[in-house]
Amino acid sequence: MWRSLCTLVPVIGVRPLSAGLRAAGGLQLSLILCLVSALFGTACTSVPAGRSAVQTVDVTGNQAIDAEDLREKLATAESPRFLGFFQGVVYDYNVFDRFVLERDLQRIERFYRAQGYYQARARAGRVFFVESNKVRVDIRLEEGEPVLVQRVDLHGVGVLDDAKLKRLTKLIKQRVCGTDTDACEGKPGIPFEEERFQKASELLQHELEDEGYAYATVTRAADVDLPKKLVSVGYFVKTGPRATYGKVTIVGLGKVPEEPVRRALDLQEKKPYSRTELDSAERALLDLNVFSSVVITPELAKDGATRSEAVVPIKVTVETAKLKAIHVGGGVEVDSLKSDLHLVGGWEHRNLFGGLRSLTFEVKPGVVLYPTRFPSLKTPTKLLPEGKFNLQFRQPGFVEARSGLFTRLDGSIAPVILSPDQSDDRIVGYRDIRLAVGVDRSWNSVHIYGSVAPTIQYDSPFWYAGARDPDLLPVTIFYPEIYAAFDLRDKPTQAHEGIFISQNFQVAALATAHDVKTQTDVRGYIPVARKWTVALRARAGLLFPQNYGRTIEDTAHGADFSNNGRRSWVQDIQLMFLRGFFAGGAGSNRGYALREIGPHGIVPQATSTLATCDPTMPGTSCKLPLGGFTLWEASVELRFPLKGALTGAFFTDAADVSDRKVDFRMNRPHLSSGVGLRYDTPVGPIRLDAGYRIPGLQAPANAEDEGIPKSNLFGQPIALSFGIGEAF
Repeated sequence: MWRSLCTLVPVIGVRPLSAGLRAAGGLQLSLILCLVSALFGTACTSVPAGRSAVQTVDVTGNQAIDAEDLREKLATAESPRFLGFFQGVVYDYNVFDRFVLERDLQRIERFYRAQGYYQARARAGRVFFVESNKVRVDIRLEEGEPVLVQRVDLHGVGVLDDAKLKRLTKLIKQRVCGTDTDACEGKPGIPFEEERFQKASELLQHELEDEGYAYATVTRAADVDLPKKLVSVGYFVKTGPRATYGKVTIVGLGKVPEEPVRRALDLQEKKPYSRTELDSAERALLDLNVFSSVVITPELAKDGATRSEAVVPIKVTVETAKLKAIHVGGGVEVDSLKSDLHLVGGWEHRNLFGGLRSLTFEVKPGVVLYPTRFPSLKTPTKLLPEGKFNLQFRQPGFVEARSGLFTRLDGSIAPVILSPDQSDDRIVGYRDIRLAVGVDRSWNSVHIYGSVAPTIQYDSPFWYAGARDPDLLPVTIFYPEIYAAFDLRDKPTQAHEGIFISQNFQVAALATAHDVKTQTDVRGYIPVARKWTVALRARAGLLFPQNYGRTIEDTAHGADFSNNGRRSWVQDIQLMFLRGFFAGGAGSNRGYALREIGPHGIVPQATSTLATCDPTMPGTSCKLPLGGFTLWEASVELRFPLKGALTGAFFTDAADVSDRKVDFRMNRPHLSSGVGLRYDTPVGPIRLDAGYRIPGLQAPANAEDEGIPKSNLFGQPIALSFGIGEAF
């Protein structure tokens, strides 16, 4: 029950913050929070009379299973904490019940059995009063020794040829035993886990259905020898006849046209039955973005298992999503270069003109508060308008069932701020517009997505303030782009296990820039505990310009081209800014600000905008990011739970950008380590990272082409990154 005010005993039980607060009427932190929450329509809660609230739940004696995993199985849970700290504010208390605790002890023992610990005992659930109406629960365990998997046998799979049988046997043993060795061949392996036992059965069923045995049944059994602490596992199979697809029926379409749905399904009568193909068809319908759920059910006949041949009708049940939608929102961005306020609005139609054609539009107007930036947070003196928009159209079923034709139009207008030292006598902005028309396709059975899209890009500079630079001219870039991704993650955001690989390849020609550009991204996720994840990332990029980039190497070392083709020099730097590689920032190396890693030098069209600049002095703030030809990045991150929706991370990032082609410099790791916090929200985790640049592991002392990092906090080499979503 939420209350509008807290007028009685402070809920949180925290003593007054200071003598000043005591003098101000004895207000405690809990009362202050209650008053603040009341302003927002929320309030404090109280413990029911005669009852006790659960303050903490402690588990002792556990070694094999994490205490947090055990607490998740309990109905007796500690009271939730507002913002991860304060109990009794916004959220109701959890009330203690001794009968619930007794059942919780039984739940723990059952959970241990599922993990192979058949002799585990929850010996005691002790309750201590920490206050008159709050208790601490202490659960004490004795785990005992686990029972181990000794062998795994498959019966009734003789219909498969030797190669398929050998592969399938290896897969099942890997799933049960957690290894591809012979550990479960007559000698003990790992503890027997019921989840592995069941998933292996599901895998066996799926593999048999992939071979066309729609009527296959799998029965599993486990023979547990408690005195010897060993388990023998057996799977017993009845295959039945090979099957083909029958009539395909679609239910629940509503206003959605049937023809494009059937085309996306791509299930033809009399084709051999395959479970993987049915799963791929289900994913293809979800990719149309018009269904909130899709269930494909084979309608098996009761006597089908006894037939010599079988035809299996397929029933597709769908639930349509909203075909039209409008969304609005807003946000704030603050980093070491700039801060802004922006709104977001969008509209989408998922069945435009019928045929499941989709059209989406999004616009993001905003304003840059100049020169407000972190950590100085100066008072803004100028408001610089900025904005972005995106318009995308997609026609499914182009050429064949699973491919689509898309058109994408992106535009933006924004100031280009290259340094925290930039003054306001000249502020350059860019109008950027890009048009892409291409074809994409998904291969859901192997988790591959690919697209080919010729793209044209037009960038036009303008001036928010100051005189126009006559040598800074518009540029046009045309490049066909090929993109491919292989995704085996358990989920696309906040992945816990799996791997993701992407490859991007571009060839620019026929316009201002001529080059070849490629970038590879590899990410891996390793579960080390139920909610603990080791995340890894490696990225490499190569740029081979044909008609620009000649001045970058010399410019990075301070050469002056002002008397020898300044316009050519300006365009060279301009194209490198648009096409070159940069590193540093929230999605790169978190010990640096955006674009801080890589070649630095004089940028003729921007150097005069710096507040303090003396080109005759090496290492001064005249050096700005130039972009480079060779990029490498590597990151490792340990993600772990803290409290409720709050999680933490330890990370180490490394990166370098070289001013030479195919030049992976390992002597410039720019190594940064740090910590981060994430708070889960419906739109993704809000992320705050603090990265520390480790002294001696950045770049050689004589590296004149390196800029001077300006991302410092309290005089230390620390950069803060703030954003939504994981870094990778």
